[in-house]
Amino acid sequence: MKVRTRLHIDERRQQQLSRAMQIILIGLIFIGLDRPNFGIVVNASVSLGVTYLPALLERDYRIPMDAGLTLWISSAAFFHALGTVGVPGTETSFYAGIWWWDHFTHALSSSVVAAAGYATVRAVDEHTTAIYLPPRFMFVFILLFVLAFGVFWEVIEFAISGVATLAGTGSVLTQYGLEDTLLDLVFDAIGGVVVAIWGTAHLTDVVGALQQRLEKATR
Repeated sequence: MKVRTRLHIDERRQQQLSRAMQIILIGLIFIGLDRPNFGIVVNASVSLGVTYLPALLERDYRIPMDAGLTLWISSAAFFHALGTVGVPGTETSFYAGIWWWDHFTHALSSSVVAAAGYATVRAVDEHTTAIYLPPRFMFVFILLFVLAFGVFWEVIEFAISGVATLAGTGSVLTQYGLEDTLLDLVFDAIGGVVVAIWGTAHLTDVVGALQQRLEKATR
């Protein structure tokens, strides 16, 4: 059973939540411009763009993105951008002021990355008989995929922070040290485990659409 069904959140409510996040993200952009804070502007702008990705995938590639999936993706982008701002009127961001915020956003974002990897590999598995991926291997694959992406992301954070320090400017992404990096990877793995366990219930339609596109491309 899907999580949103258990929570009794209907499709209309999910759409409203996604729209509210987009409106707040626009507000965060203006907060960044007012402070001024380049990092807030960039993170909020990119996150706003990510919230429109599901509609783009559905319109241009015919990949079914229901309200629940749209809210899932939008939430990952929204909470990341919100973490760079914090409480209005203060200079402390949620990332800097709330110890668990970074781990929460990593788990949420990694679940979206894991979902993308899961849907793609499952579609390839269903498309051709030359490839067979047992359920246990799929579980391991998702974890390795998420951890590999997590390491790549940490390297990007470290590089951007280093360049910003050398240039004497504010960093778009912040790296908080080795211990924080290791904890981030742990929570990345947690996001991957969630998708490995419940991915089938939420991503079956997406897998089917990707499989159909593969079949059309190989005809």
